[in-house]
Amino acid sequence: MSERVHRSIMNIKVGMLFYVLSLFLAFFSRKVFLDCLGAEFIGLTGMLMNIMSFLSVAELGIGTSIVYFLYKPLQEDNHEKINEVMSMLAYLYRCIGFIIGGIGLIVSLFFPWWFGHLSTGLPLVYFAFYSFLATSMSGYIFNYKQLLVGANQKQYMVSAYFQTISIVQSLTQIILAYYYRNLYLWVVVGLVFTIIGIIVFNYRIRQLYPWLQVSLKEGRKNLRQYPEVLKKTKQVFVLKIKDFILNRSDELLVGTFVSVTQVAFYGNYTMIINKLIYLINILGDGMSAGVGNLLAEGNEKNTMKVFWEMTATRFFIMGMVIFPLIMYLQPLISCWVGNQYQLDDIIAYLLIFTLFLRLQYATVYLFVGSAGLYGDVWTSWAELIINIAVTLCLAPFYGIIGILLGKIVSVFFFNVFWKPYYLFSEGFHKSVWEFWHPMIAYYGLFLIFAGVSVAINYLFISNYVNSWLTLIIGGILTYPILLLFYFLSLFVFTRGMKYFVARKPVVYHHLSKILCIK
Repeated sequence: MSERVHRSIMNIKVGMLFYVLSLFLAFFSRKVFLDCLGAEFIGLTGMLMNIMSFLSVAELGIGTSIVYFLYKPLQEDNHEKINEVMSMLAYLYRCIGFIIGGIGLIVSLFFPWWFGHLSTGLPLVYFAFYSFLATSMSGYIFNYKQLLVGANQKQYMVSAYFQTISIVQSLTQIILAYYYRNLYLWVVVGLVFTIIGIIVFNYRIRQLYPWLQVSLKEGRKNLRQYPEVLKKTKQVFVLKIKDFILNRSDELLVGTFVSVTQVAFYGNYTMIINKLIYLINILGDGMSAGVGNLLAEGNEKNTMKVFWEMTATRFFIMGMVIFPLIMYLQPLISCWVGNQYQLDDIIAYLLIFTLFLRLQYATVYLFVGSAGLYGDVWTSWAELIINIAVTLCLAPFYGIIGILLGKIVSVFFFNVFWKPYYLFSEGFHKSVWEFWHPMIAYYGLFLIFAGVSVAINYLFISNYVNSWLTLIIGGILTYPILLLFYFLSLFVFTRGMKYFVARKPVVYHHLSKILCIK
């Protein structure tokens, strides 16, 4: 087994372990926080977090741009070059941290207008926001070295440290919320654990990379040696703005066009969606640095094999999370937090379709980013303009439905058609038909099994599931069988799944024999 594959598998294993732990904890903590701290406070923190996400746009895509320049020196074990790049990153991220702090102070001047009507009061709003702001600033100033760890295919180490601290933090907040119901205390705990995380992680970095020497002064000088950083940063910046508005601004939009309380209702759904996105991204995060190294090797045949293997595994994992969402999302919300927190079925289905559009091109996007292909800036501007126009037209009248339709209309053409064309023409230098010919099977199979999931939901789940027991029984009786047939269909009709299963020759041989595949 190659070192690249070994590290990718390690990234995935560690990511999956912490995913399972954080998933159960997130469901439990959400229920406790809603009951003990109130829907208004949870909605407020959701909106403040979205504001912090907006401020993070000041990062300008610098991290994404600079990581691209780490792949080759890491492969060559060139410590001098790595120190040059990391010094430049440290200098730029130090500047970004202070810029975010300054912009955050300016934004906070408008809080009396946005949050003056809340029963929690403005002092708590300011206290929470400034705590989140300090957390964000410290992340840029002190934790920038995690980009080196990720580029070196050791994302599992980052996950282990930060996820462990996050789990301990959540447990502490749950206990304090249950016994004291103090909103200020909940915020303070988050800030304290941020400081602990910084100290622990940077201590481990010094052990892992004792040769790493970062100089802010040298980093400023090194900017002249890497003019492509600024060029790629300008390209990635627009992508960052687009991604924020399309994927991370939901709570802000819901709070603006509907209400802060509805942010908490909507947040229950998005928490489930985001946990599933995290599950799918574990594969991408585990393989992203490996793809960068793969492209650096220049082996075209192996590159295409890995591309289709990753496409197949992505589509299987997408089915693994989207099919149960179609069948069980509404009953899960009812059993988890109560019927009073349910939103309309149309909103649930639009959320699921938005998730599909966001995830179905993930492999393409991974290869585009690893190849440094950020030249199609016009598509991001087009998505932004379409999204803003549709949202402003529909959200005042249709609320959450209008917000989701704005996202769907703006990304459909670009995610499904343009990005594959861009990758194959500019990255692989191949005809886009070499993409679409195999992809017909992937889309067709996914559509068929999504239809089966809808039928199962209407015929069985919605009529009979009304408790945790019936939800679990329904899941056991339907989900494994559906997923098994989906996997077998991918194996029979797609070469990418055959590539993946062939990594275990014994399994491939027996499956081929059972399914009569030569």
